[in-house]
Amino acid sequence: MKKKDLPQDKSALDVLTKEICYVKNSEGKYEPDLSSGWSVKIAALDNAWDDINEQVAAAKKAIRQGEKSPIYYYFVKTLMDFQVLSGYTGFWKYSIKKHMTPSGFKKLSDKKLAKYAQAFDITIDQLVNFKVE
Repeated sequence: MKKKDLPQDKSALDVLTKEICYVKNSEGKYEPDLSSGWSVKIAALDNAWDDINEQVAAAKKAIRQGEKSPIYYYFVKTLMDFQVLSGYTGFWKYSIKKHMTPSGFKKLSDKKLAKYAQAFDITIDQLVNFKVE
C-alpha cells in the first residue's frame, strides 16, 4: 500500500490509539506510518461494542429480576472472565459464581466486598447500593 492510500477513517478509538502500518514511500521503500483505522475495522469494533452493551443491559435486567447480584453486572461491564477476577480477588471460580447470586452476595463480609470493589475500581458503597436504572 502506498503512503497516500493509508486509511485514516475516524472511529471512537482514534483519539486513544493509532495503528502502525507499513507503507511504501515516494521512493518505493517501506516505512512505518500511523493509521487511525479503516471503515471495515471500525464497523467490526462497533458491532463488538454493540454486543457488549447488550450484555451489560441483560446483566442489569437479571439484577432487576433478582436473578443476579451487582458483582455479575460489574463482571460483565469490565469485560472480565473468571480467571482474571479470581486473580484480582483471590476467590475461586466456584465462589465467584456463588457471589453472583443475590443470596451469595448478601452473605459477603465487608472484607470480601472490599476485594470486589477494588477489583472493579469502585467503592464498596457503589457495589452494595447498586442502582438499576
